[in-house]
Amino acid sequence: MKTEEVDCCQIHEWYPKFKSVSIKTEIHELPESFIGYLLDDSKPFVLPVSINDEDALPNRIHNPVDEEDFVVSEGSDDEAEQFSPPSFPELETDIKRSIESIGGAVFPKLNWSSPKDAAWISPSGTLRCSSFSEIVLLLRSSDSLVHDLCHAYDSCADKTSSRPKKFFLALRKWQPSLRPEMEFRCFVKNQHLVGVSQRETTTFYPVLLEKKDHLTRLVEKFFMERVHQKFPSDSYTFDIYITRDDRIKIIDFNPWGAFTLPLLFSWEELEENPGEGECWDFRIVESRLMVRPGLKTAVPYDYLDTGAGSGWDEFLRNANDELSRQAGCPEAGA
Repeated sequence: MKTEEVDCCQIHEWYPKFKSVSIKTEIHELPESFIGYLLDDSKPFVLPVSINDEDALPNRIHNPVDEEDFVVSEGSDDEAEQFSPPSFPELETDIKRSIESIGGAVFPKLNWSSPKDAAWISPSGTLRCSSFSEIVLLLRSSDSLVHDLCHAYDSCADKTSSRPKKFFLALRKWQPSLRPEMEFRCFVKNQHLVGVSQRETTTFYPVLLEKKDHLTRLVEKFFMERVHQKFPSDSYTFDIYITRDDRIKIIDFNPWGAFTLPLLFSWEELEENPGEGECWDFRIVESRLMVRPGLKTAVPYDYLDTGAGSGWDEFLRNANDELSRQAGCPEAGA
């Protein structure tokens, strides 16, 4: 893999070209001082001072010694200087304007990755953000973003740097009611579609069996009309979401191989496909026996919402009820 193949998968690179078939997004170049703040583990975890008191979260710091969070109190001048929080007023103003223009709620993403591992720390338990402070809390708490910040080119044969020249923050319009069964990963080799996989491989969805042929035609038509020979790499993957009225939205582009999950394929079999013809495989979880436990790739994973009243909350409740019912039933023949 070459660095240019990784670079063209950065959201600020591909989004302008595919804007009409993607999720509404606002992109901001991040100042180096803000990147330094995200990477600085030498100081306690202090949220930046907000220029808008209504948007500010409680200013908390993280104590790496005893793993306890506590509210910063006013103390001596030395203490105030030691824990003086940073401030990024221009960036905050720009981000607030973008949030308002998109509709009031977004989820954040850096060049390649979103802080999905930090959703637990947000007030909503998801990546839904409506203020600068909520965005910063997610970014500063995420370990998955270390890939973008420090290891973006680790799989590149021509690696000359561990990080891109510039970092960007993409604010993507929050969608509250997406169906996890309708996101798919498409694999393109030598400019030919060679495979499509269901992304949420931890669940069997009977509706996909019923609609498989229809979805196959839909995806193939979309690829040929909207993606084929429009993306700069010859081999890559892209994630899509199919709406209830059969519109397709591009969620993301990812490099071929490396850290990109092959899901219901293996990279060995995808590599063996010559990528020369029209023969390709559309794979879904076709029975409960095919479910792959532990591989969490919800749709889009960045949108995963397990809060009260969400689709996932209802699913988990039903699953628990079913397990309880089975546990209370005597075995057949007993």
